[in-house]
Amino acid sequence: MSQFQAHGKFLLTGEYLVLKGALALAIPLKLGQTLTAETCFDKFLRWDAYKPDDAWFSVTLDPKTLELIDCDDRQKAEKLAQILKAVKQLNPKVFEGIGLKFTTHLDFDPNWGLGSSSTLIANLAHWANVNPYELLKLTFGGSGYDIACARAEGPIYYQLSAAESALRCFDCAQQTQAQGPKVVEPVETPTPTAEPIDFNPPFADHLFFVYQGQKQSSSKEIKAFLEKTNPVDLQNDITAASEISKAVPKCQTLDEFAMLMQCHERIIARCIGQEPVQKRFPGFEGVLKSLGAWGGDFILATTEWDKSQVEAYFKKKGLKVVFGYKEMVL
Repeated sequence: MSQFQAHGKFLLTGEYLVLKGALALAIPLKLGQTLTAETCFDKFLRWDAYKPDDAWFSVTLDPKTLELIDCDDRQKAEKLAQILKAVKQLNPKVFEGIGLKFTTHLDFDPNWGLGSSSTLIANLAHWANVNPYELLKLTFGGSGYDIACARAEGPIYYQLSAAESALRCFDCAQQTQAQGPKVVEPVETPTPTAEPIDFNPPFADHLFFVYQGQKQSSSKEIKAFLEKTNPVDLQNDITAASEISKAVPKCQTLDEFAMLMQCHERIIARCIGQEPVQKRFPGFEGVLKSLGAWGGDFILATTEWDKSQVEAYFKKKGLKVVFGYKEMVL
């Protein structure tokens, strides 16, 4: 029996523009996903997935063909089968001649957008001894920062080269023409730059993560962004976002940090044509910044309020999931 663990993620800076080569600051989370793999005597591939408080879904496949035999959620089963077929493309012998049982456990609600897909890709790649970035490319697409976070032990700087960002943008546009992961022909995928960065803000007790209540589709958001910005020249915005990423770890006060978050929010709002999240929460005493795909996932709240005040404010807005920075960040 083998067990693998991967961390969830937040993209603190560089959302959307990371696809165009911006330097992004990403943070791995204490919450993640584990995958256990073991051989069994029958000739089936069995998959049992669990979320924090309940079973999530179960699938039985033919290990030779990876065709469905039985499942309790066909949409999830078909998506999983597509991912496993991509694993087989990268390692043709990985499922040969044995029965297999996989069990996954998520530490967080799959609707939260913390990386249920990326942690799965990272763990499967580790188990199958394949390149996780290639597996991501063959399935969900995206910048890959979440894959880097899955194995990171602390905050990282993440960046694609000019050639890589062009390739990822093309791939994402192609992949999102169909719903869900789509297996495509494999090509060599360069490894992006992921470097550890010392980011341990002295004002961490004044940072909070608030779930907006609606999981966003990263693939759809990426597609919309690329359609809107290709071939628009975003170099000034890329440079500005990268400079903010470099400045954030140097912040010593909450005010400095909040100002940078506010600037970053304005840059991305202009790029994607959406209003900053702050405008949806009048009366909040502090600065709010979107994280990841705008509109539904978590937001970062910077404020002098304590946690009880933050919780009380957002509860009135119908939002009940609030975490302190130190509760979430690895």
